[in-house]
This record gives sequence, C-alpha cells and structure tokens, in this order.
Amino acid sequence: MAEPITAPRGTYDLLPDQSYKWHYIENILTSICKSFGYSEIRTPTFEYTEVFSRGLGESTDIVGKEMYTMLDKSGRSITLRPEGTANTMRALIQHGLLKGLLPVRVYYISSCFRYEKPQSGRYREHHQIGVELMGSHYPDADSEVIKLAYHALRELGIKNTRLEINSLGCRECRAEYIKSLKDYFKQNIHLMCPTCNERLERNPLRILDCKSEICKEIASKSPDILSFICEPCSEHFGLLKEQLSDAGIEFIINPRIVRGQDYYSRTVFEFVHEGAGAQGTVCGGGRYDRLVEYLGSDPCPGIGFGMGLERVLLIMEAEGIEIPVPEGPEIFIAHIGENSQKIAANLVFELQKSGIYALYDINRRGLKAQLKFADKVSSKRYLVIGDSELESGKATIRDMKTKEETTIDLNIGSLIAIL
Repeated sequence: MAEPITAPRGTYDLLPDQSYKWHYIENILTSICKSFGYSEIRTPTFEYTEVFSRGLGESTDIVGKEMYTMLDKSGRSITLRPEGTANTMRALIQHGLLKGLLPVRVYYISSCFRYEKPQSGRYREHHQIGVELMGSHYPDADSEVIKLAYHALRELGIKNTRLEINSLGCRECRAEYIKSLKDYFKQNIHLMCPTCNERLERNPLRILDCKSEICKEIASKSPDILSFICEPCSEHFGLLKEQLSDAGIEFIINPRIVRGQDYYSRTVFEFVHEGAGAQGTVCGGGRYDRLVEYLGSDPCPGIGFGMGLERVLLIMEAEGIEIPVPEGPEIFIAHIGENSQKIAANLVFELQKSGIYALYDINRRGLKAQLKFADKVSSKRYLVIGDSELESGKATIRDMKTKEETTIDLNIGSLIAIL
C-alpha cells in the first residue's frame, strides 16, 4: 500500500467540525461590509506576475522572496496572489469602474499565497477579508474604512485590540524623511542585521519593521516621520484624528507604522491584539493614492485594509469567544422495511426542498442503529415508519430532548406544519 499523501507544509484542511466557525465569521464580516455600502468583488487566484511586481514593488520582501511564481505553458509568468489589493485594482481598472461613479466601494474574501515560515496564525495559504474604497482624497474615506474595521472586530466580540495610526506624508515630504532615516541608520549599520543592511539603500522604511531585537532598539531612536510631514498632510491627519474621536474610537499614534511600497501616502493604521497566543496585527491598512498609476491607470486615490481570517479565529479562541455550533436536523425519519424506506426517502426530499434540515438512513441499518445515529447527529426529533404506520397513515414524532410524542397524519403537509 502506498504511503498516504498529506497536505503541503504551511497549508491545512478545513474540516466540517471547524468550517462552521469560518461561516460565522464570514457572515458577520460580509453583513457589515454590505451595511457600509461595499459590494463583493472576486478576482482570479493567479495573475500575470507584473500585477504584483508593479503593484507591490520589486524591492519588497513579498515580491523578492515570498511569491509563488511560475511560467504557464505559453511561457508567460504568472503568480498566485500574495495579497488582495493589487489584483483588485487591476480588475477595477480593466473594467472601467474607476471612470464611473465615484467613490467605488468593494470587499473580497480570498485565499492568498506566500512562501514564508509557517507559524501560529500564519500559513503559506492563508485567507483574508479586504475592503477597498476608491475615489476620495478626504480624511472622511480614511475614517470610514477604520470605522468599518473597528465595528467588525467589535461585532465578532474581539475587544482586546488597540488602534494605532500614523501618517506617511506625501511623496514630497516623505523624501526628506527617508534621507534623514538613511543618515541615521548609516551610523548604526555595523550593528544591524544583514537584511537591514540590504534594505538601507533599497527600502529604508522596511528597517522599521525588522523583528531583530537589535534593529528594533536602533529603530526606536530613529527620526520621527511626523516631524517631517508638510502642512496639507498634517491637516489631513488632524482631521482624521478628530473624526475618530467624534466617533468614540480610541487610538494611539505610532510613528513606527510604515509601508514599504512607494505608492502609500498619508494614513496608515493597524489594529493590534495582545491576547495570549495571538499577538500581533489582526488588521492593517492604509492610503494608496498612487497605486493605480503603477498599474497603468489615471490617478485615483484609494484606501483599504486587510484582515487575516486565521488570525481572527485564533484571537477569538484566545479570548474565549464562543461561536454557535450548528444545530442538528429538525427531524430524522427512521424506516423498517423496503416500502417504508421509499416513503422515508420521499418525505425527507420534500422537507429538504422546503428548506427544512431532514435526514433518513441511507445505509438501511436496523432500527436501533438508526436511532443511535439520529442521536449522534443531534437530531431534534425522530419519526419511525413501519408497516403499522403505512397501514394506518399515521406516525408518531418524538422530541429527542423532552421525550414528548405527537401523532400526525403521515404526509408532507402534516410534517411541515408541525416542524
């Protein structure tokens, strides 16, 4: 016998005893997105590689180290999507949505693929919900997206999070900051890790993200970007803070929140969780006013966020948030004999067509085994059909919990009426 094949490292199977938790989370998140006016968008699992190399930037770790890229049979380079924003922008551009009525509000729930070390809450195939709001320069758009994320986390029952916000300024004022940042890190280059040595010229903002304790200590004393932003960027940030305060949303300013891509500007934010076993960012986003230009479109401002569903579930479990277990069948119809089996099958099908969760025994076991099965699947009621029931045209429904019995006519109308 051949060795069983297992799932690739960094992936997992979502089994029936867990999938209901995902349905619960997804239903809450999609309902909230719709109440904010966001419509769903679905894009292909893979794209031409330039969507991500242009959309994320050649110098990013995602493009340089983490993407699943291959040649298709025509020799064209394609990549499994590593995140959701760039390919969503490609779709909006391709179908002309950014040239119509603005703003455009979309959300997606999709799988993403990154080759990185698997760890708790992080997989090589992971899932995220993202929202994108296109077509507004104003801080009202920023606060709307943050409010949506804030409300979503609260509706899921997650409370031990803090909102951290920052401003990256615009292209012009950020240039001065990056120059100052380079000068500072050059003084400490002999102490920094090899990766940050590479980042210094290529993408110095990413040094602020480094997980090395030495690099984090050095970065903690680096220049503060908020000291460099220009007056319009400062005004934009001030209005955002005012709107969040007016909405009763607490936040802290964290000048170390950055994004490695050039197209990010002004607002960036993260919701950070500190629960046991689930530390880190559960939701992160920011403003990307120049992204669509990198993908070959006319300028159009945008802001959005991504929220990892694996991380959400991990946090909910860490906080002891209970997710309702799905209820069992409304009724299980047991049968004795071939004629009874046919009647049971037809009755169950009619109930199912009426939207009622009903089952019967398709393995034609004995009555005792059938009732044991009904108990194991947590059926609320059961009904037994045998020769006497067929002859009288009546059957007895028994409530599995209260043990109460009710006699009904053996037809679909009577069954539906009592269920």
